[in-house]
Amino acid sequence: MTIKERYRRVLEIFETTMPVAETELHYDNPYQLLVAVILSAQCTDKRVNMVTPALFEAFPTPQDMAAATPDDIFPYIKSVSYPNNKSRSLAGMARMLVEEYGGEVPSDIDKLMALPGVGRKTANVILAVVYNRAAMAVDTHVFRVSERIGLTTGSKTPLSTEKALMRHIPPEIVPKAHHWLILHGRYVCKARRPECLDCPLTQVCRYYSSAQKSDK
Repeated sequence: MTIKERYRRVLEIFETTMPVAETELHYDNPYQLLVAVILSAQCTDKRVNMVTPALFEAFPTPQDMAAATPDDIFPYIKSVSYPNNKSRSLAGMARMLVEEYGGEVPSDIDKLMALPGVGRKTANVILAVVYNRAAMAVDTHVFRVSERIGLTTGSKTPLSTEKALMRHIPPEIVPKAHHWLILHGRYVCKARRPECLDCPLTQVCRYYSSAQKSDK
């Protein structure tokens, strides 16, 4: 199977089996999504969704968060991973958002990545989800699933995975494909034990094919 054929078939199967694919983070506006994605680093979306309602009630706008200190923010997010670092990132992000961009979340990747707490993955999430741009955010799920299925081969970094996926996925479906890969990795192609018996991709999956051969 050529790489082009593998991509075509994988995307067709995802479209059929997962016609609706979107972020599981709860948010009402770009500011809230940016905060939620910063909090989600090395943390589950479920945990983030547990803390953000009170956080957004306390700091409903970028201006409110910009006026806060990390110590003000910390009690609301203390149950997420790395709360001290994230408290500082959120306070700094909000100040820069207000001072540099009038409280509006920018639509430029370089401007997004200049914000405290925002790396390439977070910036790409905002571009894809908020602005429907052809931006592929590579988290641990996307990185793992892409390699297992065979969409990438020997990828060493998230950036190399991102570039490979962007070469082969049509731009108009990149935002949706990002969620396909994340959700597939979260619920089916799990890190420790992929649930191949429940996977619709077995006929096109490199990992499954190799496992079947090794069992013979």
